[in-house]
Amino acid sequence: MVFSIFATQIETRSRNCSMNWIIIVIAGFFEAAFAFCLGKARMTTGTEMYLWYVGFVVALCISMVLLVKATQTLPIGTAYAVWTGIGAVGTVLAGIFIFKEPVTFSRIFFLSTLIISIIGLKVVS
Repeated sequence: MVFSIFATQIETRSRNCSMNWIIIVIAGFFEAAFAFCLGKARMTTGTEMYLWYVGFVVALCISMVLLVKATQTLPIGTAYAVWTGIGAVGTVLAGIFIFKEPVTFSRIFFLSTLIISIIGLKVVS
């Protein structure tokens, strides 16, 4: 009986941990979204600028709430690094593809090392 309860708790924890990895990835996308909104707000004026700022605040709040939820079972250092890394990669890609920022060997090299590091943190955690 005790073993059964213990096994059920381990299985539940494992499912929660897997779900929280999905949540941290979604939170990272919202981090990139709030940076994107800042970039768009900088390029506009008037009402459109304020709408982009509203988008920034909404994306920021969603990202933070999801980060808090994910860190309930994930190690805080790993979760924060993955969250920040996904946001950084997304922001750089948005800069390249949407804001027409320059594509240089150095940027692609360091972006690649960042992606490899994120994957490595996930694998060892």
